[in-house]
Amino acid sequence: MSKPDLNLLFTLNALLSEGSVAAAARRLQLSPSAMSRSLARLRQVTGDPLLVRAGRGLVPTPRALELNQHIARLVDEAEAALRPAAALDLATLDRIFTLQTRDGFVENFGPALVARVRREAPGVRLRFVPKLTRSSQTLRDGSVDLVTGVVDAEAGPELRTRLLFEDRLIAVLREGHPLANVPLTVARYAAGEHILTGRSGELKGRADEALAALGLERDIIAIVDGFSAAIALARGSDLIATVPSRYTQNLRQGTVTLPLPLTPLTMKISMIWHPRMDGDRAHAWLRDCLREVCHAEDVTIGSGPR
Repeated sequence: MSKPDLNLLFTLNALLSEGSVAAAARRLQLSPSAMSRSLARLRQVTGDPLLVRAGRGLVPTPRALELNQHIARLVDEAEAALRPAAALDLATLDRIFTLQTRDGFVENFGPALVARVRREAPGVRLRFVPKLTRSSQTLRDGSVDLVTGVVDAEAGPELRTRLLFEDRLIAVLREGHPLANVPLTVARYAAGEHILTGRSGELKGRADEALAALGLERDIIAIVDGFSAAIALARGSDLIATVPSRYTQNLRQGTVTLPLPLTPLTMKISMIWHPRMDGDRAHAWLRDCLREVCHAEDVTIGSGPR
């Protein structure tokens, strides 16, 4: 059995990306006739027309769409393997990194991370964008460099992860709340009125699961999609917000923080990235910065105003 011509991977990637024989030829610095011959070979090898004419352009077949992301990843990895590793000069590095985080991360870790990056690489800028879904598509398409959060079971198996810190859920109340100066028992916690922080469609949280195991249920009065909104509601009412401690340290000023009267509900917060960035020295430097900034934080959970 003859070995496949791996150059056809680059040809197919260009054709699928450009959707045009002429544009793909320019991209690979080939003549249109040479690109047409390569397309004919690809059709023969795959047994599929791959691109078919629609008016003046070409549209991909279902088989081509199926191959698209797979081929792009192979080409990215091949180019990374053959690219010479240049020495990293942080003093002259000019780059924008995009980090996707949940509500509260920037408020707590952003200032230290920006200061660290500014000190070591003054030409680097950080763009923080919200994490609204569990999808890993932003990492796959390259629009985001790093994601922070709990590694979800739905995350792609090819993604890289590294633990940043462990967190646990706590109760947040306003100063002067009826429960602020008495022991927060399971019964008192369950009897209170609560705020649920969850994504769209979620009506229960981990605290509800823990209470259900004890035969209890809490009364959820409001549902919000961010920790800052939950804490703001708790600060101005008698509602109880249940939020992660380290994530919300700087959001909880002027509130009372209490440990949950339940088996500790912990979570592991990690940074997540696409494997194509493994060999990128600037990206590796940013990962080290983020890990060290998060490890430098040490939050003690106790009762009383914060």
